[in-house]
Amino acid sequence: METAEPISIAEPKLALSPWQLFWQRLKRRKIAMAGGVILIFLYLVSLFAGFISPYNYDHLNTNFSFHRPLWPKLSGIRVIMPRSESVTGNFIYQEVPNDTEPLHFFIRGDKYKLFGFIPASIHLFGTGDDNYPVYLFGSDQFGRDIFSRLLYGSQISLSIGLIGIFLSFAFGLIIGGISGYFSGATDTVIMRFCELIMSIPALYLIISLRATFPPDMSSAQIYAMIIIILSFIGWAGMARVIRGMTLSLREQQFVLAARALGQSHLKIICRHILPNTFSYVIVAATLSVPYYILGEVVLSFLGVGIQEPQASWGNMLSAAEDVQYLQNYPWLLAPSAAIFITVLAFNFLGDGLRDAADTKSL
Repeated sequence: METAEPISIAEPKLALSPWQLFWQRLKRRKIAMAGGVILIFLYLVSLFAGFISPYNYDHLNTNFSFHRPLWPKLSGIRVIMPRSESVTGNFIYQEVPNDTEPLHFFIRGDKYKLFGFIPASIHLFGTGDDNYPVYLFGSDQFGRDIFSRLLYGSQISLSIGLIGIFLSFAFGLIIGGISGYFSGATDTVIMRFCELIMSIPALYLIISLRATFPPDMSSAQIYAMIIIILSFIGWAGMARVIRGMTLSLREQQFVLAARALGQSHLKIICRHILPNTFSYVIVAATLSVPYYILGEVVLSFLGVGIQEPQASWGNMLSAAEDVQYLQNYPWLLAPSAAIFITVLAFNFLGDGLRDAADTKSL
């Protein structure tokens, strides 16, 4: 007598949450994932800028002005390139045979503060001798290491984008939610003020606001001021979009039920309406961060942003204004490559987030 085979019962698949579906759609966008990986790498490097860079951003070595990039040999030995006389006034360096210095790792050098508050002096690599500099991306007109200044500049340029977008979008969320929820006279006054801010050209508004501050501000004060200016400019557009979304959400059943239960207006806005706009806000914020970074770059490039000797990607590009510098020392354009990669990565990630947030996309 044959025994019946047991019937296999398929296990029911658990329904995925909206965020899980969002993540699955995002993972299928390889370019967006690559942009996200690049941004994670850039922000991690900026976080450990003091440790990775061989020098501080203000470390001067005028004996090696406009030195070309120097890369370590496979044996880990650096070669000294002293300056020779030049009739044209350009800086020319010639290699001295058999004059080398070992490249050391985890070497003690310039003091810095890890994460902004931990005193440290250990650097990832270096020679420990200013006569044998380590210039991965060359040096500027003052003999400062461009690679080190690029890393320190990323701390300012990259963080301004995140902090600025957080402040402006938080302000735009609250103001737009209040405007759309209460409507009427409140909505009219807020929206007219938003239109007034949006009607002013952003660059002229940035420069005019900067002119109201004293010129002898410290780097920390200028940093905070740039964030405030960029946040003040960016919140109006977000407020208008959130106001339109709130107008449609305020009549939904869950909002009417919250009103019937006697919840306060502020609680309804913060707990029921604004969370339903987060999918749009995340995408819009990612696409807007590059504009905040470029805003800082423009201000610093024009000389009204971060001031020397503090490093930012914008003021590092000011040396490239000189045509002779640009022709003879192309490594001065290294910050522009960093800006290009960062903006491109943010746009790739933002496009992927936008597609993943679209429930109609495959």
